[in-house]
Amino acid sequence: MDFYSTKTPSYKVDLKEAVIRSLPPDNGLYMPEQIPALSDEFWANWREYSFAELGFQIVNPLLGNDIPEADLRAIVEEAINFDAPLVKLTDTLSILELFQGPTLAFKDFGARFMARLMGYLTRGDDTMLTVLVATSGDTGGAVASAFHKVPGTRVVILYPKGKVSALQEKQLTTLGDNIHALEIDGTFDDCQRMVKAAFLNRELSEKLNLTSANSINISRLIPQSFYYFHAARQLPEGMLPTFVIPSGNFGNLTAGLLAQEMGLPIKHFVAATNVNDVVPNYLKTGDYQPRPSTATISNAMDVGAPSNFARMNEIYSGNWEHMRERIEGYAYDDATTRDAIKRTAESHDYQVCPHTAIGVLAAEEWATSHPEDHNVVLATAHPAKFLPTMEEELGAGATHIPERLACLSELPKEATLMQPDEQALQDWITNTL
Repeated sequence: MDFYSTKTPSYKVDLKEAVIRSLPPDNGLYMPEQIPALSDEFWANWREYSFAELGFQIVNPLLGNDIPEADLRAIVEEAINFDAPLVKLTDTLSILELFQGPTLAFKDFGARFMARLMGYLTRGDDTMLTVLVATSGDTGGAVASAFHKVPGTRVVILYPKGKVSALQEKQLTTLGDNIHALEIDGTFDDCQRMVKAAFLNRELSEKLNLTSANSINISRLIPQSFYYFHAARQLPEGMLPTFVIPSGNFGNLTAGLLAQEMGLPIKHFVAATNVNDVVPNYLKTGDYQPRPSTATISNAMDVGAPSNFARMNEIYSGNWEHMRERIEGYAYDDATTRDAIKRTAESHDYQVCPHTAIGVLAAEEWATSHPEDHNVVLATAHPAKFLPTMEEELGAGATHIPERLACLSELPKEATLMQPDEQALQDWITNTL
């Protein structure tokens, strides 16, 4: 399978180039040349496969010509070794728990698959692989966990100072070894801009063998499509899900669009954002206007210029009408989000993080005009990762802290403070690594 740039469709590369270089030289994003429809044999058996086998059957038509089936199956089985259960709250509302992996966030699906795929594609290479990633919260921890102590790799994580939760920060600043954290005195959009600029410096990118672990990397998105299929098969046969997706950089939603393009029957998508509502505004008006992000309690969604909008646009061939027929967009402020955290706990005896609470709000709003739909909200992270907010709304001690998070609290933070300057990052990379 070749991959083309969303900005220059005639520019095509093979799988290794797309995954390892991450970003085309024209600053577009890579997309697969074809999105294959899954076979009749798949649909005859999909409900019976293990989760890992389901993932293999989905990814094999995309990458099977590039990687032998046995090797690809092993990559998926090692990456997808935890579940994503569907928890029913009402007859028309379920929560898909995507936080059962090692870092308690949905980013584990993409990061673990990507780390193993990169390891496979670079086996035998002499050059150290440098993974450069911007995070608004959970991506950094998932990538750090997936690549920690992996031979032949080093990881540089940029995160916005004071704009990730304390436990999220601990997950990406306490591992050491081959993991380096850069605390950027700015926003996530600054972090993302700095990372993209480093990749567009082709001399630097090739010299240090730079690769990205953000959702700009196509290998992050592909495995995220797996859990859409897994959610759908946990519903009664014949019931079409409406997926409600807390959205920031829109990689999660784009993975759902890939699943739909491969043949998964989906009734509708609902994009739920905080006040950083660039895409909901576009869906309403047809006018796409990125802007600086605003800090909120749902920090992982504080994105004012979502990268994956380019892929969404590509899937719909730039047709606004077509996109808004398939996707609805809603946005909510912090006060409304806090209320949803409290109401969900009181009404359903179920705790949701601030991001998932925004999904619940969107599901409720969608249900007012579509009461027959069964809404599946993607729960993006364990609520304990946002403990101050949870305790403010539910009280001290109300939220259970898993041991894998609790053990981080006393570990020392190791991070380098940096101004949001593209050249400062490139100089640091050149002089430090």
